[in-house]
Amino acid sequence: MIGTDIQIGGLLIDLWQDLQQPNVLWQVAVLIACFALAWNFARWVGERVGSGTNAEGEALPEGVARAFGRRSFKRLGWPIAMLLLTLAARPLLAQWHNVNLLSLAIPLLTSLVVIRAVMFVVRHSLIASAPWLASFERTLAFLAWSVVALHLLGVLPETIALMEGVSFSFAKQDLNLWLILQGMGAVFGTLLVALWIGGAIEARLLNAQGLDGNLRLVFARLARALLILLAVLIGLPLVGIDLTMLSVFGGALGVGLGFGLQKIAANYVSGFIILLDRSIRIGNMIAVGSQRGVVTRITTRYTVLLARSGLEMIVPNEMLVSSVIANETYTDHKVRIPLQVQVAYGSDLEQVQQILIDAALTQPRVLHDPLPRGHVAAFGDSGVNFELRFWIGDPENGLMQVKSDINLAIWKAFKAAGIEIPFPQREVRLLQN
Repeated sequence: MIGTDIQIGGLLIDLWQDLQQPNVLWQVAVLIACFALAWNFARWVGERVGSGTNAEGEALPEGVARAFGRRSFKRLGWPIAMLLLTLAARPLLAQWHNVNLLSLAIPLLTSLVVIRAVMFVVRHSLIASAPWLASFERTLAFLAWSVVALHLLGVLPETIALMEGVSFSFAKQDLNLWLILQGMGAVFGTLLVALWIGGAIEARLLNAQGLDGNLRLVFARLARALLILLAVLIGLPLVGIDLTMLSVFGGALGVGLGFGLQKIAANYVSGFIILLDRSIRIGNMIAVGSQRGVVTRITTRYTVLLARSGLEMIVPNEMLVSSVIANETYTDHKVRIPLQVQVAYGSDLEQVQQILIDAALTQPRVLHDPLPRGHVAAFGDSGVNFELRFWIGDPENGLMQVKSDINLAIWKAFKAAGIEIPFPQREVRLLQN
């Protein structure tokens, strides 16, 4: 990862000698100048990218402005700029002075660039605000700085040789600790690149207006899965690990699917079934048992429903495939809503019917096609039962408010027309023996 043409073992001794000479101030001044130039350059470019314009004030492509925020570019931009400036300044200053301090700064800056670049890719390809990102960055920094420290102390080759001595055989493959670490690093690196490319492909697919929304999700998920598989197939041979070892893990995975992972596999397959047959789409209002909400997200394992109360429900995809689902907006967003009302027996029933219809038509959310209808539903113990049926075209906005508005309009109209809403009455008779 870090390369230099100076023997690092003696670099610290030479640096200690430089620190005792006044000429070391030239190296300090060069580093300060490189830092100032890199910081200001990164801030200037970050402000341009963050605002979505270039140096001429022209708008940048939407993907560039979204991928490179001001803070992200500062974190990654200034270490890269300072590393390049230091690499350029070292041979120039070497013509007149020692450059041991600059030679020490180069591997440190290289490690910082690697850490920031990895975190940039992780944040933009996975979850930008995951709680584990801070711990992951600290662990990555610890590993990187440990390698740099071993390199500067000149004991990195001995450490590698020690890890190579810890060897064993697995599935006819000779392995050692260093080879395993190399394999993990290669797979991790190729996975990061694959996830980054997959994120870019997913963003472009999700913005493609010519494709159905569910198909866009399917293609994006398939592209990411294929890229991850390709990354593993490329990363392992890079360090000499035979791919036939994967057959062992494939067999173990098959056993796991047969016992404890069948539910996870079923949910994964069900997720693709839902997306491919388009029975449920993002934005649909569906009811699963007693739960009702708008579909806000469909993942490979579960679907998220947002209820009107603000409660988010996580529904396994297998349940959506194997159960009866009421999709209120499958082919048409129109939904019929019933509303029960009871009036006294002495009321004009035809007038009551017209009042119910007029009360519904006064509401802007109630559709005029089909028209609301009022029906005499039954003759109850205390009065005549009516049922008002009306249609709305936006069930995702809730039902309670439109019901409340119509009930209030009915109450006012009944009060103006002198129509009574009965309440249960009981007649008590006292019988004498």
